[in-house]
Amino acid sequence: MPKIVIDELRCKGCALCTIACPRELLQMSEEMNRQGYFPAAMAEGKMKECTSCTLCARICPDVAIAVWREVEEQTKLEAAGE
Repeated sequence: MPKIVIDELRCKGCALCTIACPRELLQMSEEMNRQGYFPAAMAEGKMKECTSCTLCARICPDVAIAVWREVEEQTKLEAAGE
């Protein structure tokens, strides 16, 4: 399952990631961060719907989003040349 990590201290609440997400899984938080912005957040219970397309991370001007995905074991072996 993919994992989206949003660095709330770096996020300035531009909401570009919410627009970029093709599945509309990201939303703006209702709580402010220390800088006074409403950071982006994964919608409650929506992580399983994420396809790890990375559009949110690529569009983020503050580099506040990291997308992690699992790699199939076969792919790991192929990359190692086995």
